[in-house]
Amino acid sequence: MSLIRDAVMRVLDLGGPVVLLLLAVSVLTVALVLYKLWQYQAARVGRHRQLAAAVAAWDQGQQAQALQALDQSRSYLGPVLRLALTQAQDADLSARIDAEAEDRFARLERGLGALDMVAQLAPLMGLFGTVIGMIEAFQKLQSAGSSVDPSLLAGGIWVALLTTAAGLAVAMPTSLVLSWLTARMQRERVFANHAFRVAFAPRVSLATDTGTGTVGVTQQASVPVQPDQGGSLAHAV
Repeated sequence: MSLIRDAVMRVLDLGGPVVLLLLAVSVLTVALVLYKLWQYQAARVGRHRQLAAAVAAWDQGQQAQALQALDQSRSYLGPVLRLALTQAQDADLSARIDAEAEDRFARLERGLGALDMVAQLAPLMGLFGTVIGMIEAFQKLQSAGSSVDPSLLAGGIWVALLTTAAGLAVAMPTSLVLSWLTARMQRERVFANHAFRVAFAPRVSLATDTGTGTVGVTQQASVPVQPDQGGSLAHAV
């Protein structure tokens, strides 16, 4: 316990309370980033090989293969896509699917706002510490009167600039991690939107026989066209 207290006092003497605050913010930021990485790994963000196979099979009218591939997926989007593939499709279901997906996105994006706040405020906090340090340095210079020691001013300036460096050291990696996490979530939204649109409008339509429960592929029948006696075209039904 005394070691921690001594370390805190050394940081406080070196950079003042602003550096100590930035140190605490950096520890919390690292903890939040590690949590987000674990959360994305557990939700299998960006790992949708089985979902992509299910969507491709559904798009080709292969319902059994699509559901089989979906069973093998552990993605957080799996239950939502299963709902889209197995329920009777209408406007209400489409709205429900969008709401379910948005709820899962919101859970994964929780905490990104805090990282954005750290990335924006850390440099300002460092600059604030620099201003305070410069004020204290010039106050000491004024108190020295005619016996001015240049090292006194130089020492105060580098200690003041230390807070700016600490703020940038916290903000830059936080901004990089935030951009990476945001880009991953953007790709997730694009994938989910494509998967749900294919689920509701596959390239090959599926028709289910209510009596037997079998699934068939719906095809458009060709309509023969014959000319009538007046030279116009008549459709044979």
